[in-house]
Amino acid sequence: MVKGFFRRVYKGRWGYFFILPAYFFFAWFTLIPLYEGLKLSFYRSTLRGLTYVGLDNFRRLLSDEAFHYALRNTVIFVLIVVPLVLAISLMLALAIFPMSKRWQSVYRFAFYLPAVASSVVLSMVWLWIYNPTYGLLNYLTGLIGIEPIAWLGTVEWALPALALVVVTWTIGQPVILFIAALGAIPNDYFEAAKIDGATGWQTFWKVTLPLLRPTALFVLITQTIGVFQVFVVVLLLTRGGPAHSTQTIVYRIYETAFQFFDFGYAAAMSGVLLVLVGLIAVLQYRFLGREVEY
Repeated sequence: MVKGFFRRVYKGRWGYFFILPAYFFFAWFTLIPLYEGLKLSFYRSTLRGLTYVGLDNFRRLLSDEAFHYALRNTVIFVLIVVPLVLAISLMLALAIFPMSKRWQSVYRFAFYLPAVASSVVLSMVWLWIYNPTYGLLNYLTGLIGIEPIAWLGTVEWALPALALVVVTWTIGQPVILFIAALGAIPNDYFEAAKIDGATGWQTFWKVTLPLLRPTALFVLITQTIGVFQVFVVVLLLTRGGPAHSTQTIVYRIYETAFQFFDFGYAAAMSGVLLVLVGLIAVLQYRFLGREVEY
């Protein structure tokens, strides 16, 4: 068995040689920092340096109400953003796909542009939109008689307002993926459904949607992982307020490490986040993943 492994490695030696630079950077910038972060979670940082405390940082998380608030807010944020991104991007893809190639390209560019734009710049634009005094959103709602709302200054509206921001700049990639997946479905299936007398809704529900399942699962997992790590929009728009209503796990980690200088405790939070996101991704793949051949 060992000989067979080394034989396969030797046979593909040139392939390993060419991907070696990528593996080097992956190990240097990902695996080593991950190891150091996990190791740091077993220490407490003081003025004298690091003190080994074992699992104390993780025990402390069990009674930390601020961390519990951040965890709850993050889960709610994910439950708002991810389904909206899936639904909106799929509907947009279904609307764009029948268009000509020229117009497909135009809309692909338009929806993907926020995905490559700076999140800082986009956050500043939304900060102006949400401004309670001269913001665009209050101006538009005022046209229909709604009183101005402090979108980022009230507990009820702050988290949904941030969720809307994240949805607008993350739907671009799912739209591109769904359009590509629609183009990969053989037209024979749609012709067969039409011959059988299927309505448009039946064709979508029984043919299109099942064949889009692998792409939808990929979007679901990647979006869940990304939204769990939301940070920039919280930092620039609300800083976790008001009353900790928008404080997320990653923002809490940042606050603990770089404002309170408790790096060991922040590393413990990061370890919990890593396990949580990994577990959710595995469960999503386990219960929703299924090979579809066509």
